[in-house]
Amino acid sequence: MVFHYTNAFVTIASINCEDLVNFYAKLLEQKPVFLVPNVYAEFNLDGMRLGIFKPKNTNESEFEPVSKSKISLCLEVSNLEDAIAHLTALGYSPPGKISIASHGREIYAYDPDGNRLILHQAVRGSH
Repeated sequence: MVFHYTNAFVTIASINCEDLVNFYAKLLEQKPVFLVPNVYAEFNLDGMRLGIFKPKNTNESEFEPVSKSKISLCLEVSNLEDAIAHLTALGYSPPGKISIASHGREIYAYDPDGNRLILHQAVRGSH
């Protein structure tokens, strides 16, 4: 039997679903394209869908916060300083400084649940 994956998207579980949906709506400057209040929300970004869901009570223990998440949500931006100012205005200032990598400039930030965000500005021609 052969099958093909038809799509992939990132989902984030949160017992504070509404707070996280509101944060990402402000961060991404868009409303969810699909919303079931306090259950599930989905945002469409170029090349990716982002889902946020509230786990069922019977599954909440699977999604308890860990001290450090191993997964980061990397958001490519056209202007890193503008993105940092936007996050700061939302009350979530990146705690560190901009770092330089071979592929561009980036900074770590965190959403209300402590999930790591990487705001990345590509070096021209490296994308």
